[in-house]
Amino acid sequence: MTAKIPVVYTPDTTTFDQKNQKTNLLGMSKDELSQFFVGMGEKSFRATQVMKWIYQFGVTDFFEMTNLSKALQAKLDKVACVVPPVVKFKKFGEDGTRKWVFEVAGGSLVETVLIPADDGKQFGRKTLCVSSQVGCALDCSFCSTGKQGFERDLTASEIIGQLWVANQSYMQGIAPTERENRVTNVVMMGMGEPLLNYHPVVASMSLMLDDHAFGLSKRRVTLSTSGIVPKMYDLAKDIDVALAISLHAPNDELRNELVPINKKYPLAELIKAAKAYVYDENPRHKKHVTIEYVMLHGVNDSDKHAHELVALLKDLPSKINLIPFNPFTHAPYGRSSNNRIHAFSDILNNAGFVCTVRQTRGDDIDAACGQLVGQVADRTRRAKKWQESIKRRQACLTSD
Repeated sequence: MTAKIPVVYTPDTTTFDQKNQKTNLLGMSKDELSQFFVGMGEKSFRATQVMKWIYQFGVTDFFEMTNLSKALQAKLDKVACVVPPVVKFKKFGEDGTRKWVFEVAGGSLVETVLIPADDGKQFGRKTLCVSSQVGCALDCSFCSTGKQGFERDLTASEIIGQLWVANQSYMQGIAPTERENRVTNVVMMGMGEPLLNYHPVVASMSLMLDDHAFGLSKRRVTLSTSGIVPKMYDLAKDIDVALAISLHAPNDELRNELVPINKKYPLAELIKAAKAYVYDENPRHKKHVTIEYVMLHGVNDSDKHAHELVALLKDLPSKINLIPFNPFTHAPYGRSSNNRIHAFSDILNNAGFVCTVRQTRGDDIDAACGQLVGQVADRTRRAKKWQESIKRRQACLTSD
């Protein structure tokens, strides 16, 4: 028996499209769509019919939804629409990586990246890295997105719309009823901290899992967090997806510098919440969490750091993913050498952990991990402060 996928109900996921002056159905859950149809005087089962057309076949024109009556098609056309975020720019890399820049409500820009498996298979694994905020409310020192500051959260339609557009990029020239979703994995690892935009993110992931929408397996949808501890406990209750933690340091002193949210939720609290996610009363389908650890030259990559990491994670079932740092303009860090990364990895592997080194993909189109930069109307003044610090640093170098 298939477990019921929990849905977090959020009234603001029903977005009114100002341009069309209609209700945008993209991003609405099955229950919300059912309520919408009942409110129109229609049967609730229409929700699943329309969901399949939108998410499985990529159809946005109600008159192409052939199992709806002509009267219902016309009625929907008057009051509703299916509008994904506007693609402002797209670029496909030589290694198969694809990047989209979306213009969202208000004119801001966010980025989404698709990374195919390096196996040359047409129907092989394709992982989409989805953004959850315009900018980021956190300020991790090694991440270019955080240097832009923060503007606002994305809506459910703006989040799920990224997956919708990515799938459609493989559907050109294919008849709607012959289309199949090509994106096999989704990671909430793009711009923003997903757990600080909790309800729209969980609602979007519910659609990713729903058999009437994208129908992805639970093990193929991953949420990555820098460690918003209270929301980690909520997540364990609300939805069953894989969890990744952006750790990047094995002790509080260093993590306070690299991931400042650690000052509010230190490592002891974070690891406790991660254990609860694995060992809660409804055990996760995956018996581990993924630990993400960016490799910064001379900062967090010594043998001592590796042994500290082993001690920190000794009682937490985890898979460790080492990420070579992807530089951005004026970044204060350098990438660890390949030899250093492999020496670090060997210590973890010898301690019994499954440790992999992420292959850098998409750096030719600025789509690699940590490189996503949109256009943000910063409400935090962080971007201005960052630019001022760059000018001071350059002035010091010039005077020397």
